[in-house]
Amino acid sequence: MKERIRSTTIVGVIHNGEAALGGDGQVTLGNTVMKHNAMKIRKISNGKVLCGFAGATADAFTLMERFEDKLEQYRGNVSRAAVELAKEWRSDKYLRRLEALLAVVSKDVALIISGNGDVIEPGDKIVAIGSGGMYALAAAKMLKKYSNLSAAELVRESLNTASEICIYTNNNINVDTIENN
Repeated sequence: MKERIRSTTIVGVIHNGEAALGGDGQVTLGNTVMKHNAMKIRKISNGKVLCGFAGATADAFTLMERFEDKLEQYRGNVSRAAVELAKEWRSDKYLRRLEALLAVVSKDVALIISGNGDVIEPGDKIVAIGSGGMYALAAAKMLKKYSNLSAAELVRESLNTASEICIYTNNNINVDTIENN
């Protein structure tokens, strides 16, 4: 029986003039934690876009590189680059086999990009993916609605909440931000 690698909780938000994206550090193989401090978020496009990934690491890096190429091709237009990546991902024989999700946040756009050709832009500008993604999403929605936290604090607290519930999420958290100027 093939062991399934489980890892990742990624959550991102645009809130009060700030964009933030964060992820936990846990990688799990079957019922064993293999790594505690994995880095699953990156600043791309000269620091103007934050990208996080869930799924197979090599697949995710391939997709992130392709996404960055699309951002360059479409002059930093995040939405257009995401749609073009999703189209290519869905139709390309090689890319179609990649198993990953991308969460993308810029100063004004928050998206989830999937291999099924989906580009999802939540109206509340909160994105979450991965094993603990729905726990972090629920926490982020409530914190955004009922607190005065910054976007970075909101992401960190959402990930902490997920780490208390999801066995595939730890509290070794990395958060990065983009200031809206």
